[in-house]
Amino acid sequence: MCLQAACCNLSESFETNPSVDVSFTDAVTGTRQIMMLGLAGPYTQITRESIPDVRGFSAIYGLSYIPGPWIEGIQLIKGTGSVANGYESIAGQINVELRKPESMDKLFFNAYANEGGRLEANLNLQQDINNRWKTGLLLHASNNASKHDKNKDGFLDNPLSEQYIALNRWKFSSNNGLHFQAGVKGTYIDKIGGQLAFDLENDEGTTNAWGMHLQMKRLEGWTKIGKVNQAKPYQSIGFQLAGALHQQHSFFGLNKYELGQNSFYSNLLFQSIIGNTNHKYRAGFSFQYDDYKEELNNIIFDRLEYVPGVFFEYTYSYLTKFNIVAGLRTDYHNLFGMFVTPRLHVRYAPTKKTIIRLSGGRGQRTANIISENSGLLASSRQFIIHGNGSSNLYGLKPEIAWNYGISLTQHFTIDYRDGFVSIDFFRTEFDNQIIVDIDQNPQQVNFYNLNGKSFSNSFQAQVDYELIKRLDFRLAYRWYDVQSTINGVLRPKPLIAQHRAFINLAYQTRKYLTFDYTLNWHGNKRIPNTLTNPTEYRLEEQSPHFFMMNIQISKSWRKLFDVYLGVENVLNYTQDNPILSTNQPFSQYFDSSLIWGPVFGRKIYIGLRYKIK
Repeated sequence: MCLQAACCNLSESFETNPSVDVSFTDAVTGTRQIMMLGLAGPYTQITRESIPDVRGFSAIYGLSYIPGPWIEGIQLIKGTGSVANGYESIAGQINVELRKPESMDKLFFNAYANEGGRLEANLNLQQDINNRWKTGLLLHASNNASKHDKNKDGFLDNPLSEQYIALNRWKFSSNNGLHFQAGVKGTYIDKIGGQLAFDLENDEGTTNAWGMHLQMKRLEGWTKIGKVNQAKPYQSIGFQLAGALHQQHSFFGLNKYELGQNSFYSNLLFQSIIGNTNHKYRAGFSFQYDDYKEELNNIIFDRLEYVPGVFFEYTYSYLTKFNIVAGLRTDYHNLFGMFVTPRLHVRYAPTKKTIIRLSGGRGQRTANIISENSGLLASSRQFIIHGNGSSNLYGLKPEIAWNYGISLTQHFTIDYRDGFVSIDFFRTEFDNQIIVDIDQNPQQVNFYNLNGKSFSNSFQAQVDYELIKRLDFRLAYRWYDVQSTINGVLRPKPLIAQHRAFINLAYQTRKYLTFDYTLNWHGNKRIPNTLTNPTEYRLEEQSPHFFMMNIQISKSWRKLFDVYLGVENVLNYTQDNPILSTNQPFSQYFDSSLIWGPVFGRKIYIGLRYKIK
């Protein structure tokens, strides 16, 4: 997936995947966010090797904390995931596997540069200490020091930035079934954006020029210990531990936003069988601790959450034809009490080439309404929270939803070449949701508990086939119906395309010359209400549809050295007027958050990869 596109970090890894939408949060910070089943990124649980990773205050920016060259594989599940991974998954689960000491190359180097001024380098190193101990070091650095204003609106198209990430992991394996691994990771990100004339040292906190500064520091550590019963190989026990320290200092114009998060996670799992291997189960105990410190314009929203929980998951398998996974977990939240999370997944293969899947389950999460909507800080909107006056979770309730899905996969063979057709439909219904209302007043964003209906329907059809030898073809169409009760009226959620079509062609010659072509068609999106603004600051009720085209060519020598050249947004399509009131950025009409299309036009990039096995 990552080799088919520039893929500088996790948020850019889904450009060739029609199941995940990637968009920008605003026109100033350059932050990308993902969407699954018509629901924003925080509704998708993102784990690193089955340990919760991108969550809490990192739910939006955290996608950029995982460099693309570090990724070994990505597993994507639509709908609710396993109860063993927690209760937060609603729209889906994305599990990221990083390069591992036992399988990674001795040396891997990647360099990347684009015409926007972004420079990036990645270095992965592996070392065998002895027969049992192995270690891996992963390093990343990127920088963007070039100012660009292609649309001549006086604002940087992309922020100036520097980013440094380092990870060191260790793996121990014994002959008696004992396995141990541990890792530590540090992240530093610094971004400056806004008007071309903005100077960080002299203009912060003033109206001299509108500017944005975002500085993040994060330290993470984790360990896994597992033991397989040598006498009973089907029986094992595992223990996971993880912790994170996260700090962010930022301001957006006159909005000052400070936050910190200290998190701890543990998970104890036991796996065995009931009678024979057709009946498997795993059970365990988990504990999640989060200490949140948050301050917006001198208003403090601190809170402490801890959630112990127990779970049990039963798996029944009948040959390769039928599988059922039924899970149940019970958790106690210190702010909201006890709740139960049931989940069910069924797989049935009536023939060798036909697979039917069913799923259903409950998900619950506490929304960090400011950090998850930080793109709105790059505006003059007033943040209004309609809570109950309590300091717990802004005085709002947790978000609770049920997700149901069905999918059909049909494999086929035409002219000796294999392919498959897949069709799926998912529906998400919210018992409670935090409504982010930017329609009621274009100078406000109102947060309140759902009072009415909120749902998301998602349909997708996809065809994969090898058209001719070494030419892979993928065609997909996706339809969304996402509606919420906003200010008492059930209406489509804004800035979500109801229709999207996708084509991807990948061809490789016998001499390892690879061509990759992707075309995305995005349908119309509803734009939030701006009718009460002066005429010059009003937008149409719907965005136009548009096409996005990406091309990449790469050449490999002996599978050890690659050079790649690509073009993003070949058609040079950009959103007109992405920022309202650029001439008066401190007026009440300034807004850079109403983004429905690309801000930066055509972008050419080049890179190389080198490895020693």
